[in-house]
Amino acid sequence: PLCFPFTRNKKNNRRLTFSEQSARESFDSQRSSINRLNRAESYSPTATLTSHAEKLTFSSETESYESARNKRNEAIEVRAGVLRRNTTKGRIEAPPPPAADPPQRKKTLLGYGWGIGKREKERQRLQEMMEEKGESIREDSLDLTRNASHDSRPPLYQSPRPSNGSGRESVTSYMNPLPPQTPPTNTRSNTYKSNMTRTTARSGGSGGARSGGSGGGSGSGGGSQRRPRFAASDSVDTLVGSAYERKVNDLDTIPERIDTKDRLDALRTYMAKENLDYYVIPSEDAHGSEYVAINDKRREWISGFTGSSGQAIISRTNAYMLTDSRYWGQAQQQLDHNWILIKAGSPDGPKDWAEWLVDRSRDTRIGIDARMISHGKASTLNPLLHTRNSKLVYPPQNLVDLIWAEKPSRSKEPVYVQSYERTGQHASAKLAELREWIRQQPPTIPTFSKMEPKPSQMQVATLLSSLPNIAWLLNLRGDDIPFNPVFHSYLFVSLSQAVLFIEPSKVSPAVDEYLESIGVERQEYNEVWSFLRLKPWGEGKVIITPQTSYAISLILTSMRYTVLPSWVEQAKAVKNNVEIQGLRNAYLRDGIAFVRFIAWLEQKIQEGYEITEYEAAWRLTEYRRMLERYQGLAYENISASGPNAALPHYSPRKATARFIDRETPYLNDSGGQYLDGTCDTTRTVHFGRPSDAQCEAYTRVLQGHIAIDSAIFPEGTSGLQLDVLARKALWKDGLNYLHGTGHGVGSFLTVHEGPQGFSSSVPLVPGHVVTNEPGFYKEGHFGIRLESCLVVHRVKTKHQYNGNVWLGFERLTCVPIQTKMVKVSVLTKEEKEWLRAHNRRCLERLAPYLENDQRALKWLRREANKDIGLANTGPGGISIDWD
Repeated sequence: PLCFPFTRNKKNNRRLTFSEQSARESFDSQRSSINRLNRAESYSPTATLTSHAEKLTFSSETESYESARNKRNEAIEVRAGVLRRNTTKGRIEAPPPPAADPPQRKKTLLGYGWGIGKREKERQRLQEMMEEKGESIREDSLDLTRNASHDSRPPLYQSPRPSNGSGRESVTSYMNPLPPQTPPTNTRSNTYKSNMTRTTARSGGSGGARSGGSGGGSGSGGGSQRRPRFAASDSVDTLVGSAYERKVNDLDTIPERIDTKDRLDALRTYMAKENLDYYVIPSEDAHGSEYVAINDKRREWISGFTGSSGQAIISRTNAYMLTDSRYWGQAQQQLDHNWILIKAGSPDGPKDWAEWLVDRSRDTRIGIDARMISHGKASTLNPLLHTRNSKLVYPPQNLVDLIWAEKPSRSKEPVYVQSYERTGQHASAKLAELREWIRQQPPTIPTFSKMEPKPSQMQVATLLSSLPNIAWLLNLRGDDIPFNPVFHSYLFVSLSQAVLFIEPSKVSPAVDEYLESIGVERQEYNEVWSFLRLKPWGEGKVIITPQTSYAISLILTSMRYTVLPSWVEQAKAVKNNVEIQGLRNAYLRDGIAFVRFIAWLEQKIQEGYEITEYEAAWRLTEYRRMLERYQGLAYENISASGPNAALPHYSPRKATARFIDRETPYLNDSGGQYLDGTCDTTRTVHFGRPSDAQCEAYTRVLQGHIAIDSAIFPEGTSGLQLDVLARKALWKDGLNYLHGTGHGVGSFLTVHEGPQGFSSSVPLVPGHVVTNEPGFYKEGHFGIRLESCLVVHRVKTKHQYNGNVWLGFERLTCVPIQTKMVKVSVLTKEEKEWLRAHNRRCLERLAPYLENDQRALKWLRREANKDIGLANTGPGGISIDWD
């Protein structure tokens, strides 16, 4: 993992120092030091890495690789006088003493990364230094691009890829070192001595903020683009995570507020040509995806708002952004003066964008890309607009695409097979069940008709446009969308034929052979439109879902389709035994990373290190990368402290991340994607002495969390009916939260999965996986949320009234819940027992895998055995361990 050079409050132990003299003198010593730390070209990760199925995680005989710099010898550049060591163990080593007079030495405290400054000025200064040695720095010397066969990669980054014979090529990642930079003159002081909300940009301490440094494997700042390379000894089957994670590189950049006037003016020019009064730009893509590929982020490009949910509506004079409560604060920060924020779901606001638009429409033409609105939404909206003499208009081209000159190209990443050992069911069996479901659907005839149905009224096929549904049905995965292992495609399934519409470049010969073996033909992605227009299946109706794009129903015409709930969606939501066991294993691994992270963070905060939200999130990601079967993050890290935690979907950026303090709770909502499961976990912890208000809110949230987790209910009960259990304790004190209590979770698919959830009226059945995440957010002060993942299963009750119809939850998440903020007097006896039992269960399950991390093991034992509340804390909330 990274070695973060966090500053301490002790002046004698500054993390980094800089001087021109020390830069000259330490160059040779650093070169030799790096040479010693480099892996030999013949090095194989498997020589020092053991991966046992029962261990679920990697272990090595040493942690020395944590400080190893994976640099190419011939491309080493001059570094300022800095020697970095393993901060995981809290080591601080001073740089070599300068030869110059100490009073003349220029000292500057630096933070995360190698410091920030003017690159060109520093490059020029170092060029002069090197010329004195008779050397020169070439422009191309900063490029460490190299052949993978000559590379050495730290074993902790290895991610096993399922061996499916697909012949998927390894993806090469590069680590380009940043040039040495002039350190800032600002200093960083202890955050717990000040209640000010300071950002790394203002303090100048987070060097990676401006330099792009996020701390790659080399120890120098580099963001997510600074990935370790793969060695020749790494099997092709171990390289899943690289392409997958490369999709989220853009998320590490700083989303600066942009002036959208020119973009809006250009869009309004095309609106005038189409005679449109409004133009709607949804967040979704043509497949209705929640997360979209970078080339489909039209709403983000036109507005600058990066939230995953929201609709942009542009009129001839104004621009409006409608989003729900999760993103109100984020939208206010990111939208410029050209936009007006409409708070959907607020007491005085509209329910959604459709309601807002209908209320404002009178003799208006409203433009929208027919591919970007679902059949259900368009069918609901059209009659309402008709009553106001308004209508939806579907221009032949997306207007944003016409003005987006530098729009990225569509992903070409290859698809790969998800093996039967992880899915528990062959794709051919799933296709057979789908065809049987199609046969069972009644013909579309008037209810009063007594005539035999005609062939044109029979259900003969279905068209799938949902990417997770296609991936699940065919047991395929891809890397087209950040955080989601899916691929752009359509799938047509009739009683005798199956056709996958996908870009040919994504399909390897092995995958082609696999598709042929399960009876699936392949055509070009864009040929789906001509296919639907020609109707080669003959007579009969095609089943589509309400979530299918309206463009598909338009091209089929109303006489050729039937709208029904998706069988695939419902079948995918009910996990089989193999998928459930895979989720258990995935959450156990993810719990290992979470515990190691919290233990590390608590120690560093107590030692006086200043750590930002972004740095903490990156550290947790590094712990996850050590784990077997890890593929990447399941969603963007939510790492928040203080007022940022009051934004439910806040995600930190390098330059604007806040320091984690000891006065407010720290909230981390994150999860990993593993080959056998998708994880989603939230924990809120406090590193100081919490206030009474914080303890009260935390306790009420915990009570709601326990109430959902321990609920027993009969068959037929929906998540919506259970939702009140999570809010009851909060309502007693007049508190509440505006987001849902929980959602479905996929099996190495999307982190948000339907149709089940605590906001859904769909009855819960055994095999459904849902999250349990009540929270409370005090705007401008703090936020609290506790989230665990649950799987529905049958339970035995005392009386079993009405038979074996009673259901409950099994908790998959294995991360302790901090007891420091709990007001023990408020909890019932049963709630106290539940809390103690949960933390002890975490100790029993995680302890065997933490034997090599004594810090994490000590923290885990302390949390499992300590009393509830603040009894064991001293001044400032510091835990006292007498051993």
